[in-house]
Amino acid sequence: MHETSVGLGSAAALLLLLLAVPATAQEPCCRSAGWEIAERYRVEGLDERRFTHEQYWRSLAPALRSDRVELTRLANRWTGRAINAVTLGSGPTTVLLWSQMHGDESAASMSLADLILWFSAAPDSDTLRATLADRLTIPMIPMLNPDGAERFVRENAVGIDINRDARRTATPEGRILRGVRDSIEADFGFNLHDQGTRTAGEDGAMVAIALLAPAADSARSWGPVRQRARKVSAVIVESLTPDLGSRMARYDDEFAPRAFGDNMQAWGTSTVLIESGIVVDDPQKQELRKLNVVALLSALHAIATGRSDATPTAAYDELPTNNPVERPPAAGGQIVLGEAAPIRADIAIRFDDPVARTGRTTERSETWQRSWPWTRSTPGAVPACRSGRRGNHPARGAGPADGAGRARGGQPGSVDCRYG
Repeated sequence: MHETSVGLGSAAALLLLLLAVPATAQEPCCRSAGWEIAERYRVEGLDERRFTHEQYWRSLAPALRSDRVELTRLANRWTGRAINAVTLGSGPTTVLLWSQMHGDESAASMSLADLILWFSAAPDSDTLRATLADRLTIPMIPMLNPDGAERFVRENAVGIDINRDARRTATPEGRILRGVRDSIEADFGFNLHDQGTRTAGEDGAMVAIALLAPAADSARSWGPVRQRARKVSAVIVESLTPDLGSRMARYDDEFAPRAFGDNMQAWGTSTVLIESGIVVDDPQKQELRKLNVVALLSALHAIATGRSDATPTAAYDELPTNNPVERPPAAGGQIVLGEAAPIRADIAIRFDDPVARTGRTTERSETWQRSWPWTRSTPGAVPACRSGRRGNHPARGAGPADGAGRARGGQPGSVDCRYG
């Protein structure tokens, strides 16, 4: 057996070298760098999650003047709104990212804008940017559905869900996405969406980020293409766990034969779905914007360096499933109908815009089992409904209420359960 001896001087030098390495050097790229980039290179003018095609590209205009990025106009829609791609880097591995194929799902579009600004403006000494530029070619389509974005609706201008058009590619947007994928023979893909706010993991925690390595066939088999996506998903879980803990989940992997993510996988592009959910007190999804920057940078770096190939999949495999849940309750209220004895009930608020929490109707139930981020405890409150307000409560209008919509005797801070 060969033994290597280290002299005292060498050992001391080795110890000094280890002490000189900062603690953050042990952290896999790119959580810390991602947060810093998300803060420093935040594109102005995208402070709200609802923005128009013109607002988006005007906000990005300064970054697009850099010779580090390439802007390509993929199509002029009949509405006059172009579908644009921005390409970063010139490396041998191709990674396609697309966002806002549903016009009202914009969190990642803001994140892509920040990444484009960083790529265009970071100093030459930024080794992360240099690594990605040298090893990857990254075309991004930040707003695949500009007509839907204009009205902030899911479908395109003629009312078609683009994400149900992968097989036929009847829509211009679907043909563009398939065409870009085929032209570069994308090795990896990132399908960027927002999901509903009524989703939770198995422990009841509301989901901020849901991930999926989509199935490529009805058997949900794990071929090499999907396996690569699974490993990249595990990288993202590792990067976000310190910030999100149990507020990540795994999206349902039932094969969707018309969806782009599933078909990208079948076409040979290792594809990861990222669904932005909900963060408390983040109605405009600015925190989710940052989390997407962290997730994407971590994934891109792992692909560029080959680290994802060696990443165990357990972090992804062990995520709780993404489950639909009941509406958020204000817990511990009471309903008073005239002079009858009060009925204890939880009250669920349904918002027209559940992220911004505007426009509301209510539901009652004797109990809810989930822990919602905005659940209110209302001990002693006596909520009732205004007479004549529209709604679906079976006793609508039966309870006398004061001008604030509370039953007589209600305490300050009790829930206003008016409909509308």
